[in-house]
Amino acid sequence: MDHIFNAIMMVADPAVLGVILAASVFGLFIGAIPGLSATMATALLVPLTFFMDPLPAIAAIVSAVAMAIFAGDIPGAMLRIPGTPASAAYVDDAYQMTLRGQAERALGIGLVSSVFGGIVGAIILTTCAPYLAEFAFQFSTVEYFWLAVLGLSCSVIISRGSPVKGLIALLIGLFISTIGIDVTGGYPRFTYGSVELMGGVSFIPAMIGMFAMTEILRFAMAASHETSSVPKSNSTVYGGQWKMVRENKGNLASGSLIGTIIGILPGAGSDIAAWVAYAMAKKFSRTPEKFGTGHPEGLAAAGAANNASLSGVWIPALVFGIPGDSITAIAIGVLFMKGITPGPMVFVQQADLTYAIFMTFFVANLLLLVLGYFAIRGARFVVKTPAKLLMPVILLFCMVGSFAITNSVFGITVMLVLGIIGFLMEENGFPIAPTILGIVIGPMLEDNFMATMIKSDGSIIGFFDRPVSGTLGAVTVLIWTLPLLTIIVRRLMRRSNAGA
Repeated sequence: MDHIFNAIMMVADPAVLGVILAASVFGLFIGAIPGLSATMATALLVPLTFFMDPLPAIAAIVSAVAMAIFAGDIPGAMLRIPGTPASAAYVDDAYQMTLRGQAERALGIGLVSSVFGGIVGAIILTTCAPYLAEFAFQFSTVEYFWLAVLGLSCSVIISRGSPVKGLIALLIGLFISTIGIDVTGGYPRFTYGSVELMGGVSFIPAMIGMFAMTEILRFAMAASHETSSVPKSNSTVYGGQWKMVRENKGNLASGSLIGTIIGILPGAGSDIAAWVAYAMAKKFSRTPEKFGTGHPEGLAAAGAANNASLSGVWIPALVFGIPGDSITAIAIGVLFMKGITPGPMVFVQQADLTYAIFMTFFVANLLLLVLGYFAIRGARFVVKTPAKLLMPVILLFCMVGSFAITNSVFGITVMLVLGIIGFLMEENGFPIAPTILGIVIGPMLEDNFMATMIKSDGSIIGFFDRPVSGTLGAVTVLIWTLPLLTIIVRRLMRRSNAGA
């Protein structure tokens, strides 16, 4: 208890609180711009951390990331342009609510869910960090392979319309993810002599193109251009949110747990967590047909998983010094720069600082309730902006965001090409979300598949010979085969009834 009390006093320092507030505002601004991710917000903060003590430096990163992850929901709800890959999981629900004049309610659900998940994740981080890290290190390449397959399966499950079209969209994304140099063999694939394609297709320009450019092209090809981008919001940010929490307490709890557990697994992160939480909410919902049409259940589960995973990724980072994602990789570098070595001994040698870092998660998420409200209220001006003025500005932001990823015009080219592909897909009833997830998770799927095949000498048994991998494999195979078995059983029953 002494360590926790000392940690609270350290965080209560006005200088630390000032840094948290400034970093939070910065994170909201970066996260709300499509293409500028939480990772970029962290990278931009690093030069400033050179002049800070260890706690303010890490507190700035924690605060900025928590705000940026939520802020990615704002362009998703207002413009159907997800600010982060995780936001893509539920962008259709948020945007459909906006079209019904419930923009502020949709963002309010995302805000409350994010805070709920963030606080639950922080509690788990504070109380269970060493034990959860031990569980995470039971995962090898084969478990990560099945986790990737499970995440991809969820994208097909949650996609609206034909499951076959959802599967085809997923395969398109997986194909795009194979472009570039094969990590295992070092051989260029589908590059056609292009040096830029050697590094593969970055998912940020791809995501911007397939969501933002699709909307811009649809607007440009419309016969008559509407005067406003979306209907004026007739809801409030916190109106009815307590009722939403009561009705979705199960989704909030499951999303928070899923987010924290998946966040613990190095390389998984909030992207997979949001998709899995959304799919689980749809699977166990009494009204799964409403998902994708502006349903609060999916927003609550995935929103909670988003922020909960941010706490989870710090568990292996602090306990073992192994980054859970690119953000904690940067944070570990900052800790080393400050003379602090992450690892099991950090809880002994730097106990006060460690728990102070944990406390910043609580402060940042509580501050999100206040700053998020003003960010949402400010976003209403987007609703009032005429579409003919808004679309060129969106296009400009898309080009800046795509250029910033690669520092070349190639990023803009990727955005434009995939924007056209996304437009053609949506016009023919193919969902975009599975394609985006295929691009994001494809490299993880391939790398872990090849590593497992090499370790098992090409034997398929290697994918099932461990308790955790066998369980994940069985669940994934069941997810894929159960719908087929259901169809077969129904047809047999129909034939038997017709024969009778």
